Amino acid sequence: MVQGSAPAVDAAAAKAGRYRWVIVALLFAATAVNYIDRQMIGVLKPTLVAEFGWTETDFAYIVFWFQVAYAIGYIGFGRIVDVVGAKLGYTIAIVVWTAGHVAHGFASGLMSFAAARFGLGIGESGNFPAGIRAVTDWFPQRERAYAIGLFNAGANVGAIITPLLVPALVLWFGWRAAFFITGIFGVLWLVAWWLIYRHPSEHKKVSPAELAWIQQDPADPVEAIGWSRLLTVRETWAYALGKFLIDPIWWFFLFWLPGYLFERYDMDLKTFGLPLAAIYLISDGGSIFGGWMSSRLIKAGRTPNFARKITMLLCAFAVTPIWFAQSIDSVWGAVLIIGLATAAHQAFSANLYTLPSDMFPRGAVGSVVGIGGTVGALGGMGMALFTGYILDTTGSYEILFGICASAYFAALGVVHLLTPRLAPVKV
Repeated sequence: MVQGSAPAVDAAAAKAGRYRWVIVALLFAATAVNYIDRQMIGVLKPTLVAEFGWTETDFAYIVFWFQVAYAIGYIGFGRIVDVVGAKLGYTIAIVVWTAGHVAHGFASGLMSFAAARFGLGIGESGNFPAGIRAVTDWFPQRERAYAIGLFNAGANVGAIITPLLVPALVLWFGWRAAFFITGIFGVLWLVAWWLIYRHPSEHKKVSPAELAWIQQDPADPVEAIGWSRLLTVRETWAYALGKFLIDPIWWFFLFWLPGYLFERYDMDLKTFGLPLAAIYLISDGGSIFGGWMSSRLIKAGRTPNFARKITMLLCAFAVTPIWFAQSIDSVWGAVLIIGLATAAHQAFSANLYTLPSDMFPRGAVGSVVGIGGTVGALGGMGMALFTGYILDTTGSYEILFGICASAYFAALGVVHLLTPRLAPVKV
């Protein structure tokens, strides 16, 4: 496909209409709710450890069962979304994860928390397969990375809101009520989803010009394609192994950063929220920038192969300073280094998430994203147990930060080795 000049492309996109960005706003909101529910266990870690007497390994066990469920659910939801579409697939996901989230408020010990996390993980695993399928339906290839970067930024907004909101809820109402109150967010989003979302070809607010813009890419088959076929092509494994290498790093940031700030900088429930929120505010910019950069390069005439990979390479370099984070005595100095790493992760991830829609026909995107999410969750399971072991035996984060610093170069190397051109796959 001939890309054309960036000014001409921008003018054509503006003339076509902008309702598709309302859909991105919905996906952004769902992802924010997803991360509020997901991150609460990390924010409440010091409170729960004090009440239940957990070790680092105990906490890792709870995180591990979330990852097990996420691995199972991700591949399942990938298939569900390909069969029933984004609207119903997203609905199933948010109903399940909201129920699992609220169940935390009834938990009374290690096993019941692990069970609640398992339910949460099953439901939350549907967020990205459904969201990426919605983007694939609503956006042409040239805009997908930017759209995914925007809705993926909801993860950071959720991660910003959580340390600011949840400590206040805990201090006012207790930690159990905090789970019940935040569960309302998922219900409100589901109402908005059913009122607003339709396929673009069925939506009254999408003009003929915008529909033509959305459907500008060559037609591809929309029927579902079996896993047995997808698992035999190397492009599937390029995406999946990339997820295996970088997803555990994000899980580590999400679940252990609050505890790290508590311990390293002697903070408490009232003081750690602002630094943690600042880290995720920085990473929000990274998510948007990563998608914008590769989309801008494509609009300027560069190939998706060049645009995605050069952006990912810059992100890999941006993560490396985190190796030295533990030696920084200033909390705000650490915030800048860790925030740069989380921003780079989100920018890298926005481009990695786009690869299935770059290479696979529409009917396979959800399944490939599901396979990759499952493989990434398997890596997260290992990382959770390893983190608990390292912290209980050494009390140091140095090894863990070293792994963070190198993972993205390894992930990009695997992607490039298996997909040197990002060529469309015939399946």
